[in-house]
Amino acid sequence: MADEPLVLGIETSCDETGVGIVRGTTLLADAIASSVDEHARFGGVVPEVASRAHLEAMVPTIERALKEAGVSARDLDGIAVTAGPGLAGALLVGVSAAKAYAYALGKPLYGVNHLASHICVDQLEHGALPEPTMALLVSGGHSSLLLSTDITSDVRPMGATIDDAAGEAFDKIARVLNLGFPGGPVIDRYAKEGDPKAIAFPRGLTGPRDPAYDFSFSGLKTAVARWIEARRAAGEDVPVRDVAASFQEAVVDVLTRKAVRACKDQGVDHLMIGGGVAANSRLRVLAQERCEAAGIRLRVPRPKLCTDNGAMVAALGAEMVARNRAASDWDLSADSSLPVTDPHVPGHTHTHTHTHTHDHVHEVSKENLYS
Repeated sequence: MADEPLVLGIETSCDETGVGIVRGTTLLADAIASSVDEHARFGGVVPEVASRAHLEAMVPTIERALKEAGVSARDLDGIAVTAGPGLAGALLVGVSAAKAYAYALGKPLYGVNHLASHICVDQLEHGALPEPTMALLVSGGHSSLLLSTDITSDVRPMGATIDDAAGEAFDKIARVLNLGFPGGPVIDRYAKEGDPKAIAFPRGLTGPRDPAYDFSFSGLKTAVARWIEARRAAGEDVPVRDVAASFQEAVVDVLTRKAVRACKDQGVDHLMIGGGVAANSRLRVLAQERCEAAGIRLRVPRPKLCTDNGAMVAALGAEMVARNRAASDWDLSADSSLPVTDPHVPGHTHTHTHTHTHDHVHEVSKENLYS
C-alpha cells in the first residue's frame, strides 16, 4: 500500500467541487462540478452560493470519480481534503464530507494545504518533484513564491502579494473592459490579438529597494483602469486587445522575473508554476524563455490541473500515505487562513490507526452508516 497508495481527494476551497483519485502518482479520476456560472451575474464568487453548491454537488461528484477510476470506496487507502486556506463555509463542506466518508469506511483522514496541493499536482504530470523545488503559485486568491524541500513537511514562503492577487487583477480589469467573469481566460484570449508593447503599464515592486520576491498588482490595476477611463472621458475608443495584451504583459513580466531571480538566489534549478493563472498562455511562454536562458528546468502542469481540482489534493494525500505521515484527528477543522508552512494538519496521535481518538459524536456503529 505504501508504495502506490490509492487516495481520494476532495477540494472545496472556492467555487469548484473537485474530487480526484490517484494511485501513487497516477491520476485515475478528476471529477469537477463548478458553480462559476452561478457567480458570474454577481461579478465574483459569493461564499454562501459556493457553499450551497458544494453541498449539492458533493455526493454525485464523489460517485462519478469512483466510477471513472473503476474503484470501490472500500479499496481506498485514505481520504484527503483541503483544510485551508479558502472560504470558510466552502471548506467546511469538504472537511465534513471527508470526515463522514473516512469514518464510514474506516480509512485515515488527511487535512492538507491548498497551496501545497497546487505544487504536488505536478507529480501527476511530470513524476516525482525534485527537492528542493521553487514554486510560483498564481491564482484568484494567491500570488506566492514558495520553496519546497519536502512537500509533506517543509514548504517555506519566499514572497507573496502585498495587495491583490494576480488572478484578482485579471478579474477586475476584465470587468472594467466589460469582458465578463472570470477575467483570466478572456483577457488571455483578447491579448493574443493585441500588442503587449502598446501601452507602458507599471511593474509593481521592481525597484532596487523593493522586496525582491514580493508582488503588488493594486497599482497596476489602478493605472490600467485610469488609462481606460481617460480614453472614455475623451470620447475615444478603447483598444481592448492592446490594453489586454499590455496589462497581461505587465503581470507576467513581474511574475517570471521574480521567480527566476528567486531560483538563482537560492541555487534551485527547478521552477514549478501552478494555480489558475498558470493556465495563461503568455505566462507559460515567457517563463519557458526566461528559465531556458537561466538554465532552470520549468515544470507546469496542463491547464486543467492548474485550476482548483480534487486531483491535486489526492496527489498530496497519496504522498502523505507513502511517506507515512500522521493522519489527521477527527476534530480536524477548516482553517480559512491555514499557513503554507503547514502542508498538512496532523493529528495528535502519530500513527495511521487513529480511529481510537473519536469523541462521543463519532461513537456510532459503522453498520448503521451502511444500512
